[in-house]
Amino acid sequence: MVLNVGTFPFGKPILSLVQKDQTPKRVFILGVYASAVHARWIGQDGRQKIGALAVASEPEIFWRGSTASAQEIISTIQLPLGAGRLLPASKHLNGPSGKALDDCFIAPLGMSRNDVWLCDLIPYSCMNENQEVALKREYDPLIDSLKLPEYTWSRLPDTLVSCGRRLEIEQELIRSNADIVITLGDQPLKWFTQHYGTASKLSAYGNTEKQYGRLYPFSVAGKQLQLLPLVHPRQAAKLGAHSTGWADLHAVWVKHCPVK
Repeated sequence: MVLNVGTFPFGKPILSLVQKDQTPKRVFILGVYASAVHARWIGQDGRQKIGALAVASEPEIFWRGSTASAQEIISTIQLPLGAGRLLPASKHLNGPSGKALDDCFIAPLGMSRNDVWLCDLIPYSCMNENQEVALKREYDPLIDSLKLPEYTWSRLPDTLVSCGRRLEIEQELIRSNADIVITLGDQPLKWFTQHYGTASKLSAYGNTEKQYGRLYPFSVAGKQLQLLPLVHPRQAAKLGAHSTGWADLHAVWVKHCPVK
């Protein structure tokens, strides 16, 4: 069930996304929070106001993005008179984590998306600091004069997962029938698997080529599983700020993946 949990700038609903294909899978992949479709906002004077503004929920978890599909989604947003226009943001800003997930995680395992169940700790888009600053500068002052839609878009909370949400993820995991759980970065370890006896940080599993990307036994709701703790796609694909050390370590894992 897809739930509306808020409103993006320009009025599109913020949706809570779930795995679409819920047939049994081999692997359960747990990320942090959902991304969004990003647009360039061009003002009425032809000048760029915001270069990458989230304006719609992704059509699926870990969406790979494409200029065509981004354009199709963005074209459904009607801007008030005088507000300018929206164009797809740069190619690397729509779907980068989805592409990284396929290329740097799923493919090295010899699998496709048909083999995996995708989930996020927070299943909807959250506003980051840069977005908040840009909106306060460009959008908020025009809400009244241009009749721009009010937005209700929350920041990433300090507590990422409540007890209720953890139970939802647990139920998804059991329903997936997966035997391997891949965590992407520290947050899924800290906010989910730690409650079932795993370490709370990726570094606890080692940071050498011999240690990284190995399987560790644990259990959830009485089911015996194997944990595969890996870096976040941002690290693996060197997207923006990242650790060179972790990126290099994951690159070696991709080349010589010991888990099949």
